Amino acid sequence: MSSAPLFRDRADAGEQLAQSLSTLLTQLPQTTTIGKQLIVYALPRGGIPVAAPVAHKLDCPLEIVVAKKITTPQNPELAIGAVTSDGQVLWSQQLRWGEKNVKQREAALHQAQAKAQTQLAELEVGCSQISPQGAIALLIDDGIATGLTITAAARSLRAQKPAQLWICTPVAPVEIINWLAAECDRLVVLRTPSDFLSVSRFYLAFPQVTTQEALVYLLNC
Repeated sequence: MSSAPLFRDRADAGEQLAQSLSTLLTQLPQTTTIGKQLIVYALPRGGIPVAAPVAHKLDCPLEIVVAKKITTPQNPELAIGAVTSDGQVLWSQQLRWGEKNVKQREAALHQAQAKAQTQLAELEVGCSQISPQGAIALLIDDGIATGLTITAAARSLRAQKPAQLWICTPVAPVEIINWLAAECDRLVVLRTPSDFLSVSRFYLAFPQVTTQEALVYLLNC
């Protein structure tokens, strides 16, 4: 499959994801959903414009889980792990760490978690901060590349004991589908191109989402 754009923008991807999730949820046995609240969780900031149409379609709250890539000064584009604002850490299994790199790794971890906590402080004013315990939690991002950040976020949510945890995204590489599926009760991915390269290549428009824009989405849900 080519890496030609699959979605006009995040709003378009969100509308398509909302329709798919609405159909899937109506197909669940009533015993699975009765008495259970639906809560949509977005990974800021790019996941928020995708998650907002889902929250509107399903008429449920929109919350956030903040996770950041852990990188090093030598290669800020290479994710060596991910950490959430509440300290859920996931290290890349593709990397090996010698004794001399332990301090560097810990410094990178603390820096990434500090960024996550700062972003949470900026955005949590727009959230109701509802507990996912006993709810069906739908965790959404605008795309998944390595899977590190969304998996860290999923594990953070799982620790809060939702009845079910779904990982949902418009696009992800086929190579990580089995791994992602093992981290949730249900995985919903609209497209799984083999020639992945990067998330942005599958959007015609993929601008950076500002903090103010993210807050507008959160406050309007």
